[in-house]
Amino acid sequence: MEKGQKRILLAAVLVLSAAVVVFAGGKSDTAASSGSKAITQIKLPSGAVMSTGPHGEVATSAADIALTDAEIDKIRAGKYKVAICFHYNGDDWSAAQEKGLRDTFGSLGITVLAVTSANFNAAQQKSDIENVLTMKPDAIVSIPVDVVSAESVFKEAAAKGVKLVFMDNCPDNMTAGVDYTAVVSADNYGNGVAAAEIMGEQLGGTGKIAMVYYDANFFVTNQRDNAFRKTLQDKYPGITIVEESGFADVQKGETVGSALLTKYNDLNGIYATWDIPAEGVVSAIRAAGRNDVIVTTIDLGNNVARLLAEDGIVKGLGAQRPYDQGVAEALLVGYALLGKKAPGYVALPPLKVTHENVLNAYQEIYHTEAPADIQRAYKK
Repeated sequence: MEKGQKRILLAAVLVLSAAVVVFAGGKSDTAASSGSKAITQIKLPSGAVMSTGPHGEVATSAADIALTDAEIDKIRAGKYKVAICFHYNGDDWSAAQEKGLRDTFGSLGITVLAVTSANFNAAQQKSDIENVLTMKPDAIVSIPVDVVSAESVFKEAAAKGVKLVFMDNCPDNMTAGVDYTAVVSADNYGNGVAAAEIMGEQLGGTGKIAMVYYDANFFVTNQRDNAFRKTLQDKYPGITIVEESGFADVQKGETVGSALLTKYNDLNGIYATWDIPAEGVVSAIRAAGRNDVIVTTIDLGNNVARLLAEDGIVKGLGAQRPYDQGVAEALLVGYALLGKKAPGYVALPPLKVTHENVLNAYQEIYHTEAPADIQRAYKK
């Protein structure tokens, strides 16, 4: 099969243990009363979103998603319950999403029943959703591990009247406004463009690079990889992609990177589809003593933020806005509970991050200052 058609093979992703489930103890994260301040809207920079949705939908900006005071009062009165079901929650992106979701649900008086992590295991995610359904949630926010195998369990949830809001992707054969409320995503195409532009600028428009991609039919990574590839072809024809090498296990970035460096001793750069495999690629570059090879990627996790602050191997990335994405998803759950019409695809603009703006970008993305170790690592 071609890589864009491949599905996640369970044997390849059983690298981590069974799902982590955190129960919220039957109460909302914030003691939200009718008099407390609620999160009603997201402040975002203006600018066009380049991504389209899973079904080719034109994006609606997350800044346009809002609830009125009267709508918030109605939601609070409903005493609703929700579950959050991740594909994987062992990274900074998931942690920031969860915080945005919890903060917003708390302000709306919605109880978070459980948070699950499928560890990139499609069978585990199906079990997670089945277990969550026994808790009778009013809504579920989730990101499908595999769009094919996820269809049956999410259709079961929809048939039970559970409102569904998806992160980044949706299962096959499900329709916005019928089976689910909306998909909320970063501008992954725009982030892929940012990673390519930084690579092109850093290499002066010439050189040999490799791509390290997620070898699965995963909409958002496929989209950012396509954007990276096309941007290099269109804007930097002097840069050659000598190989595209895939991984199924997110912890195998170093293995893939080492193989590429062994095969190509004249490699100038490597792009990795998100920050965790990129960290592995950096380890491979260091182990090979090839500090002349640069890296660009997607997602501003704490580790790559530190690498950017050091102004070393990682030269830049396209950043998602996971906290704000979580806020948007929670607000759209509010839409669903109210029966308010929602756009089927909602996106947040990308943020191009380099050494020069990494500290300000961290503040913008996470709504807090960069940790002290990242600030100390910054080279002026």
